Amino acid sequence: MSAFRKHRGGFTLIEVLVALTVFAIMSGLAYGALSQTMISAEILSARMDRLQAIQRTVRRVSQDFMQLAPRPIRDELGSSFKAALQTDIRTGFAIELTRGGWTNSIGLPRGTLQRAAYRLEDDELIRSHWTVLDRTLSNPVIDVTLLDGVENIVFRFMQENGEWTEQWPPSQRAGPLGLRYRPRAVQLILTLVDEGEITRLIEVAP
Repeated sequence: MSAFRKHRGGFTLIEVLVALTVFAIMSGLAYGALSQTMISAEILSARMDRLQAIQRTVRRVSQDFMQLAPRPIRDELGSSFKAALQTDIRTGFAIELTRGGWTNSIGLPRGTLQRAAYRLEDDELIRSHWTVLDRTLSNPVIDVTLLDGVENIVFRFMQENGEWTEQWPPSQRAGPLGLRYRPRAVQLILTLVDEGEITRLIEVAP
């Protein structure tokens, strides 16, 4: 009986090296594509977060002016009054106002009017409010940072005659008569580092 050896096929060393090289190239391409996709997703997510923050900020400011209330307040020392809406650089705020519609769902011992103010500090737009209207020096201020990357904020006010001013109350309405005086509309001009200038026209409820 004769014996014979069965031939078995296999890969040569060169074929194995070629296969490994192809596999490495394909893996590199796949990793690069995945990495680029993840980077793009992160950029898109950051972009969406930024746009949503801007939208929330503009909506917040708009709500304050749309619910502007003609309610002056006493100053911290109780010696004089501040207008329902006022721009006075000496206060440290870009603008200060009294607004209505402050919800009180848990029944706190307070009214529905709120005194709020806006200021720009270290490229951040900060909204401040107090828990009482006629505050004293002992009443704390509550600060909330609305948006960063803010270069400038400007408020312009439309008077009854249709003219615009950046001072409120306007000079011709100085004194007690101007304390409750409200504009017909407010123009918000927000200048951002990344988005440039954003303008919003807000109608004040009569």
